[in-house]
Amino acid sequence: MAVATYFKRSVRTYRTLEVLGPEHEFSLVNECMKPLPIVDKVIKDVYGRVVNFVEFGDFTFGKELQLHVMEVKPNKPFRSPKAFEETMHGAVLRLNEMIKQRYSARLLGTGMHPTLKLDETTVWPHRHKQIYEAFSRIFNLKQHGWLNIQSFQLNLPYANEEKAVLMHNLMANICAYLPAVSASSPIYEGRLGEFVDNRLHFYMENQKEVPSVAGKVVPEYIQSFRQYRRDVIGRYSKDLAETGAHPCILNKDWVNSRGVIIRFERKALEIRVMDEQECVKSDVALSCFVRALLRGLLKTSVPLLPTKVLAEDFKAVVKDGLEAKVLHPNGPTARHVCRRFMKIAWENATAEEKEYLPLIEKRVEHGSLSDVIRGKVLVRAQKTDLNEAIVDVYSKLLKCLESNEPFF
Repeated sequence: MAVATYFKRSVRTYRTLEVLGPEHEFSLVNECMKPLPIVDKVIKDVYGRVVNFVEFGDFTFGKELQLHVMEVKPNKPFRSPKAFEETMHGAVLRLNEMIKQRYSARLLGTGMHPTLKLDETTVWPHRHKQIYEAFSRIFNLKQHGWLNIQSFQLNLPYANEEKAVLMHNLMANICAYLPAVSASSPIYEGRLGEFVDNRLHFYMENQKEVPSVAGKVVPEYIQSFRQYRRDVIGRYSKDLAETGAHPCILNKDWVNSRGVIIRFERKALEIRVMDEQECVKSDVALSCFVRALLRGLLKTSVPLLPTKVLAEDFKAVVKDGLEAKVLHPNGPTARHVCRRFMKIAWENATAEEKEYLPLIEKRVEHGSLSDVIRGKVLVRAQKTDLNEAIVDVYSKLLKCLESNEPFF
């Protein structure tokens, strides 16, 4: 729910899909993988007092809802995927160096912390806590869908309302299947979850008291900004108000918890459906894949699938990943759909984007990061207990983030 600023500074300068605006979420952990709820302490070390965000060279870091999770984002979006990779990997290295020296801590990617118990962290207790308190009066924040989720969010700019509406509707058709390659959360509380993407499983349930806030996660189709404000933002704001919600969370576009939302101040679509990956290179690869795919779909008159079909396929993909049985015409499995998406992405990618697409192609053919982690843990668990196997595999993921090497 943190508000990024990089699109606000020059909000009218970007053409449709011209730049990539990433937002990363990382756990702070020690060498034994114990979560460290110390983000406020780290901020105070750097800034001298607790604030929400600190500019640190060419990137900004700061708070998330969970006290053990740090958000890291650039100070301006990237035209170049290579600049994205270089800048954000540099941010990881600089932050890791700082927290290692003071707290023997390191940053950990992936969509969920693998061993965290809910009493090992808490909600951000400082400035902006009014917002979290407003949510806590309505929703139970003491659950994994709030306290143990880490997403990789991507902002893509639109030039005008017409392009925004089309991009939004096309993204609904993409985001239903995207978790098949972006899932990275097979484990939580020290056990193998039932879902390939456990983060999204919990995310789908975390605001069930007011269902209109997240809808089906796959967004409904829209016809205009006016209709979106009325039927989406207006609807959940009315429903929240009826529960006695504080005005600070009413009529806000960022309260929308669908997998794709419109951020009007940024003139961008924010994609929320992807898990954080193991390293920046993998985040860049996902960004290139999504942008090239969307660029291709914008050029054609692809028929949009019924929202009901997309919502059902999304649930199947969250559960079974690439092996999910789907109703998409390019099925019968999510892997078949992703292969079709890959073909469109290859045909419409820039030269730089093409350097990253083989990474996603490898995920499509050999398994998401979630599939890989699960497999490695099961192999390791044949020789030791499950907890040690989890710590061993995730220790390798710590190194992947620092070395910027994908995990296969």
